[in-house]
Amino acid sequence: MRSGLAFGLCGTAARHKAALALYLITCAFGLGLSAEGKDWKRKPVIITFDAPDAGTGEYQGTYPQGLNASGEIVGFSLDVNYVLHAFLRARNGTFTTVEAPGASPTIGTGAYTINAQGTIGGAYGDDSNVLHGFLRFPEGRFVTFEAPGAGTGYLQGTLAYSINPEDEVAGPFCDASSVSHGFLRASDGSISTFEAPNAGHESAVCGGQGTFVAGTDGLNPQGYVAGNFRDADNVNHGYVRSPDGRITTFDVPGAGTGAYQGTVGAAINAAGTVPGFYVDPSGADHGLVRAADGTITTFDVPGAGTGSGQGTLGQNINTPGAIDGDFVDANGVSHGFVRSKTGAITTFDVPGAGTSAGQGTFANQINAMGAITGFYVDANNVYHGYLLIP
Repeated sequence: MRSGLAFGLCGTAARHKAALALYLITCAFGLGLSAEGKDWKRKPVIITFDAPDAGTGEYQGTYPQGLNASGEIVGFSLDVNYVLHAFLRARNGTFTTVEAPGASPTIGTGAYTINAQGTIGGAYGDDSNVLHGFLRFPEGRFVTFEAPGAGTGYLQGTLAYSINPEDEVAGPFCDASSVSHGFLRASDGSISTFEAPNAGHESAVCGGQGTFVAGTDGLNPQGYVAGNFRDADNVNHGYVRSPDGRITTFDVPGAGTGAYQGTVGAAINAAGTVPGFYVDPSGADHGLVRAADGTITTFDVPGAGTGSGQGTLGQNINTPGAIDGDFVDANGVSHGFVRSKTGAITTFDVPGAGTSAGQGTFANQINAMGAITGFYVDANNVYHGYLLIP
């Protein structure tokens, strides 16, 4: 799960277009890592890549998001005009462009999640800057949809963030008041909407208050959904929604209670384990693992900074229970990590990653055999994709 990147970009027209594009983020290779997610036995292989449409200016480039068991990667690029182009990267490295019907040529399409069958979930922006969800099936057929209650104003609408093996898809939608809510679309096309108890209902922009669904791995095979909600004081809290609609909320002891502090659930696996992070009263991030029985374990990656905006962020989890993520050091540089089910932590950096604040290595999805995709930011603030094979 990765969110909030859009709102840090403002000023020039180019940055404004990047902000619009980046809002659409919101924000198996059996080659050395056992199914238990144990320590790497040899140095991992890291393959870097750039999508064909990727630009080379600041904030442009390639943004991988999802990785399935077959080694297929989905994501999007930002071109020289800050237009999004969704892509599917095959295991052999070839790219297929994924452009949703109805996508504006000045906004484009973003792909966020892919299941084992190759069905892709994502969103596109239309000519009115409204967002719409889509599914793309392996044969190339698209289905577009709107969550009931989705707004039709600027950056309002529906985003398909997470998909499971049954082609069920979950994500957030933003209503006419710019408040976020969750939805779950069944394989028959029916859509249920939900919001966490005590979620806030005042929001100047989408991504403010409300209920958010974790990206890429926020929906497990059994139909459980994980994410976070932001209350009326802008404090974050984690939640898990069961298939029957019951919502269980959780907070990490020690989480801050100030605005934008608190607890975030970032994914959920088949066992019901939720990784994520919490923000303490000083603004530092710490990793968390919540078991299906509600037991919470916290952790910090060695080398993580302890200042505001620094620390450890758990991002995604695979079926065996290995967690990937990134940590920000005392200089503001990001690095990748993997935490095994037993708690062993291994860190990594992609060659070519920048070493200034806001640059470095960022992890997104980890598949069942421990392969990881994500992106790195170089010294010129250009984004590039990578695949790590342990």
